[in-house]
Formats: sequence, structure tokens, C-alpha cells
Amino acid sequence: MATVETVRGPVDSSELGKTYMHEHVFVLDSDGQRNYPEEWGSEDDRCADAVEKLKALAAQGVRSIADPTVVGLGRYIPRIQRIAERVPELNIIAATGCYTYDHVPFFFHYRGPALSAAAGADVPDPMVDMFVGDITEGIADTGVKAAFLKCAIDQQGMTHGVARVMRAVAKAHRRTGAPITVHTHPGSQAGLAVQRLMCDEEGVDPTRVVLGHSGDSADVDHLSALADAGFILGMDRFGLNVETTFEARADTVIELCQRGYAERMVLAHDAACYIDWIDPNVRALLTQWNYLHIHDNVLPYLREHGVSEAQIDTMLVETPRRYFENIAAY
Repeated sequence: MATVETVRGPVDSSELGKTYMHEHVFVLDSDGQRNYPEEWGSEDDRCADAVEKLKALAAQGVRSIADPTVVGLGRYIPRIQRIAERVPELNIIAATGCYTYDHVPFFFHYRGPALSAAAGADVPDPMVDMFVGDITEGIADTGVKAAFLKCAIDQQGMTHGVARVMRAVAKAHRRTGAPITVHTHPGSQAGLAVQRLMCDEEGVDPTRVVLGHSGDSADVDHLSALADAGFILGMDRFGLNVETTFEARADTVIELCQRGYAERMVLAHDAACYIDWIDPNVRALLTQWNYLHIHDNVLPYLREHGVSEAQIDTMLVETPRRYFENIAAY
């Protein structure tokens, strides 16, 4: 067993229980929230709504969520602490890292490697020490330590900014052992780009990495190859049926289970109590995109189509626990 840092403090990995590996509490544009707060409304009301939704999730037997909200997604740990204290039956696991599909945030633009040419020598990336500090010392002055790292690559591909963040995440991982989750775009086989940069060039063990949003693809042969390479597949957008369907997502999990890959998959919704990236009128149309969908709809469908309780337990309990236990630096 290992100790896993949560928003409410460290817990033994045996206490994680059923774990959804990619769920946000809030996804926010911080500038928009500060300058145009009308839609957000009352802070107290938003927190109360989050508590209600997370308590409903915990009532289904889910004991932990990995929240990959980092810089670029509106991470604000004091708010999450406030909510977590009111839902002690649910572990919320915080992350560090940076979320971009293209350029690094302007805060980093003229720091670190951007100064190497002028300095005539390689300048270390400050992101590495910042991420390491979040893991080893805590985030800002909250006392909350991050337990995993997050970065992203989407259909824009391995841009200079994406590569810079990914290398910083890889280096912070090697120094701390904290595992990694990567937002990927499986339609463009972005997992292969992650493999080349993180594993081949930076020496990251792929068994320490979740390739998020793998379930956006129904290309089971491609996903099987990534699993064979050692990666964990994030089947983590259940309910977000915009470019695919409920059945396509679920049938992909079923086929991978039949091929023997249950231990290489984790499940989630990539949902949030509130996300300001989407017009509220559009968000209301995504009726299955909520924390309760897997328990209410996905698991019954998987069982009806031959996925065993042991395989479900592997995806929800054993693989998440193994992910958070495998934390030796190297």
C-alpha cells in the first residue's frame, strides 16, 4: 500500500475504493470569472450545488475522484477544500501541471527555455520546479499536495508549447514519481506522439501514464497497441456524446475487455459540477454528461454484454489503486 494525497489530506491507497479517474469539480476561465461573474452568480450557491452533486456520486459507492484541473483550467484549491470538507465520504485527488493545446500561458512565455538563445546556454524550465513543489510541498499556501501530473495534446499536435509542457511534466514525474494523465486526441493518434516524446525521449515508463479520452476513439486495434505498450487507457468521457455515441463508447470498452485489456483501462465522465466553457443552454442538452451516468447506465450495459464484475472491479478499483501506488522516482 501507499499513501495518496487528497484535498483533505493523505489516505492509504486501500481507502481509495471505486475511483473515477478523470472528473473535474469546476472548469473555469479565471479571467472571465473575475471580470464577468454574472453567470457564476453566488459563490455559496455554486459550492452548495457541488456538494449536492458530489454527495450523490458518493451515495453510488464511488469513494474517490481524480480531479485533473490544473493551470489553464481554473484550478483554485481553497474553493475545492471548502467543498471537500462537506463531502468527507469522497476523496478528491488534486493534480498539478498545465493545460494547453498550443502555446504555453503568457506567464511562462519569456521564462526558462525561451531565454536560452539570449543566454547562450540552456535555461531550465521553471515549470518543473513549480510542479515538483505542488507535489512535495503543497499548492500555494493551502497545504494540499498534488498527487498526479496533467498535460494535454489535441488535434493541433505536438506544438512547441505542448512539447514544452509535456517535457516539464515528464521531468517532474521522474523527480517525484507522481503519475501522469495526458489529455489526448485519439482521432489523430496523439497517444503515439506522447509515446515518442515522453517515453522514448524523456524516459517515462508508460505504465505510469493514463492516456485520457482514449474512449473518444472506436479504433480498438490502435487502442490495443497503446495498451500493449504499457499505457493505461482513459475511457473517461462517458456521457459526452457529441462526436460519438453512448453505444460506441461502451462497445469499445466491451471489445477491449474481451481482448483481455480490463487491467489497462480506467473509467470516468470528464464531467464537472460547473463548466463555463460551454453555453449553459447547450450544456443542458447533454443530459447524460454527469457524475451518475456510469453507475446508472454504463455499468448495466457492460454487464448485459458480458463484462464481468471482476473486470469492472479492475477498472474501477484495482487499476486506479495501482496507478497511485506506483510512485517511486527514477
